[in-house]
Amino acid sequence: MSTDDHIRKQRVADDLEEPVTEAANLAKKLGLTPYPVNYWIVDYDEMNELIAYGGFQQRYPHWRWGMQYDRQQKQGQFLGGKAFEIVNNDKPAHAFLQESNELADQKAVITHVEAHADFFANNNWFALFNDEPDASAMLARHAETIEEYMQDPDIDRSEVEKWIDHVLCLEDNIDQHQPYSPVSSDDRPGETDLEEVADQLEDLELTEEVRRQVFTEEWLDAQADDDEPITFPEEPEKDILAFLRQHGMQYDDDGEKAVEMEDWQSDILEILRREAYYFAPQKMTKVMNEGWAAYWESMMMGEEKFARDDEFVLYADHQARVLGSPGLNPYKLGKELWEYIENSENRREVVERLLRVEDVTWRNFHDVVDFEYVQELIQPDELLADVPGNLDALDADDHRIDAEALRQARNGEIDVDAYPWKVLRYEGVAERHYSLVKPQYRGFVSRIAQEELERISRYMFDDARYDSIEEALADVEHTRGWDRMREIRESHNDVTFLDEFLSQEFVDEHNYFTYEYTHSSDDYRATSTDADDVKKKLMLQFTNFGKPTITVEDGNYRNRNELLLTHQYNGVMLDLGQTREALKQVFELWGRPVNLLTIDKEFDEHDVEVARRRDREPEPEEVGKRIRYDGDQITIKEVDWSEVEHLAADDIDYDTKPEDWLA
Repeated sequence: MSTDDHIRKQRVADDLEEPVTEAANLAKKLGLTPYPVNYWIVDYDEMNELIAYGGFQQRYPHWRWGMQYDRQQKQGQFLGGKAFEIVNNDKPAHAFLQESNELADQKAVITHVEAHADFFANNNWFALFNDEPDASAMLARHAETIEEYMQDPDIDRSEVEKWIDHVLCLEDNIDQHQPYSPVSSDDRPGETDLEEVADQLEDLELTEEVRRQVFTEEWLDAQADDDEPITFPEEPEKDILAFLRQHGMQYDDDGEKAVEMEDWQSDILEILRREAYYFAPQKMTKVMNEGWAAYWESMMMGEEKFARDDEFVLYADHQARVLGSPGLNPYKLGKELWEYIENSENRREVVERLLRVEDVTWRNFHDVVDFEYVQELIQPDELLADVPGNLDALDADDHRIDAEALRQARNGEIDVDAYPWKVLRYEGVAERHYSLVKPQYRGFVSRIAQEELERISRYMFDDARYDSIEEALADVEHTRGWDRMREIRESHNDVTFLDEFLSQEFVDEHNYFTYEYTHSSDDYRATSTDADDVKKKLMLQFTNFGKPTITVEDGNYRNRNELLLTHQYNGVMLDLGQTREALKQVFELWGRPVNLLTIDKEFDEHDVEVARRRDREPEPEEVGKRIRYDGDQITIKEVDWSEVEHLAADDIDYDTKPEDWLA
């Protein structure tokens, strides 16, 4: 880096020193407990490189990074995309700020990053996988190891790159519900009789044509019937990479048979498996994490005016673009769900108080409660709404006030106009930003459904009764919504988050709906606004990172050392073209034929035509299929339903965690 570049970056860093410090202070006032964050100033090219590398400065050599870098650059040049920030999950976390961004954008990034760092530090899924104290160092070690293999004169660099390609095809096929545990190549099952037969056939040097004609699949099956089959694993294995690490082989093109993996191949397979586990929590919590960061960024930048008046318009414009981007937007969906959870918990608190008022029951609630009056009673204390104007009136003994900060503010040691929150404790900040009094949520309490009122009433105790609504609402805890949000942040992932909190009320309020391809119109149509349908559609995109769930069912299929994979069918068919290519990659890691059982949907052309004329959908027939790759060709055979019946879920199977994971 040139002297001019260094001076320019140092100048930007100096300008951001105060925002960085105060954003961390504000985050703590809001109840967040983030990892410490190291901020780095980078230029445009460096930012694109970091994004390509997933937020780290050093990764193993591979063409994928160049492709991602090129895509990121083209997005900025031709599509108007702008890189605001990137932060990695580490302790301390490392965040990178692009030097060319406006100050308003830098502040937004910093507040966004503080919330991400809080999520990294407190979400149990990150704790489950994050046993590496220094992720940057781990990834750098991996990069150096793979680079050494590529530089080894006894190893062909292109073979290393191809091997990485094979493994990356399966990088999401791990068991993300379990912590990472290294595996070795020990305890391989012994060589079977059929394997010995195969070796003898190799020694005869028969042509492939003769072998196919004489030693047919039926003949091999007949030999397998004579032996007691050796089947493993005992239960279907989700971590395909671990299974291949322990039992896989490589295919020797020259000898046309499976041989043991080289040490470098086993090592790289385990390295990439370890990295897959490290990045798994980020993929599992995309909606939660981005929504969490967007929520607190908006709170700090907008409601606590961390963005100055001359910065706010630019900030609001850029945030609107992020939240308004098309497609499934994790920022928007996540932020809306967190706001809904906050409002729901605050409403429950208010309703519980009101239901303890004499003569108020869940049955007459909407008839006897004056909701306009309720809104007046739950307004925050006016002293908190305007801290600078009421500085002399604040009471140092008030539990909502930070007595030492109040003293400093009165002595002019704190800029209370810029940072009014410094004078408040967590309870005071929570009351200052109480969600139910915000204009967009003023009708939220009155919209509570009768079923919800009954449910709340059923689990209430009569140990605190009130004579009036005024007395009841004086006891409202303004921190309850934020407290509940932090509890949920600790225990959930995207699947459980959506499953638990995406309600019909939320779907109706935010106009969510499902759409499907229809054979009757040969295009896509909106099909449902039912919360269950919306939930299923969304959760299918997050279960197993949105990828098909594939497991190892048998490592000695038909007693022939073939690999049998199974597709856990949830109503969505596999893309057969992608499946063919994936099996070819798996073959390279198994060294022997690979099979996949799945369920496919088939439509009768006559039924489709009739359905179109009647403007209805045809009923598909679900059939079992086995796709096999033997190193030479792909075959697809229909199988008896009994072979695949266990793969069909009675309902959509989301593989959620047990109930004890739910807050």
